[in-house]
Amino acid sequence: MEVVGQGVGKSCLLLQFTDKRFQPVHDLTIGVEFGARMITIDGKQIKLQIWDTAGQESFRSITRSYYRGAAGALLVYDITRRDTFNHLTTWLEDARQHSNSNMVIMLIGNKSDLESRREVKKEEGEAFAREHGLIFMETSAKTSSNVEEAFINTAKEIYEKIQEGVFDINNEANGIKIGPQHAATNATHAGNQGGQQAGGGCC
Repeated sequence: MEVVGQGVGKSCLLLQFTDKRFQPVHDLTIGVEFGARMITIDGKQIKLQIWDTAGQESFRSITRSYYRGAAGALLVYDITRRDTFNHLTTWLEDARQHSNSNMVIMLIGNKSDLESRREVKKEEGEAFAREHGLIFMETSAKTSSNVEEAFINTAKEIYEKIQEGVFDINNEANGIKIGPQHAATNATHAGNQGGQQAGGGCC
């Protein structure tokens, strides 16, 4: 699973999902940062492998290379900065050009806690998602609102496509691996027990 966008709180979203904490001051992502977490879907342990890719133009070629292994992506903009919303079309074209055609893409309007500074209406995000066939959600990495749901709902869509045979789990290029079906009592123990992996190279 890959998280993409520039200066929109991507790294904070990842940190909130994997570590349940908010870091108000975060350096710009240089290259690629990695996170992982175990979740449960339909009673099965799923390991999400998540790549937080740099948004700066100088790292764009690196970001593109990670799309190839992604089963899903979170395309993120900042609801308080119109320019980040205006760049979505470019990011989306990039993602679709360099990824598996079946990649699940969720559009995220981040920083929903800053309603007083909002520049992009929720309806605009919904309309963009509808037009391009994306899932849509607004989140706040600061308050954790909808962060869990954003990652898990994307994972569920990926899982459904696996069940439908859309993703060939025997093709390593899809970035999806199936491991031993061990039960795990919690995320900490599950990380050492195999299980299904959704995401691979990035999401």
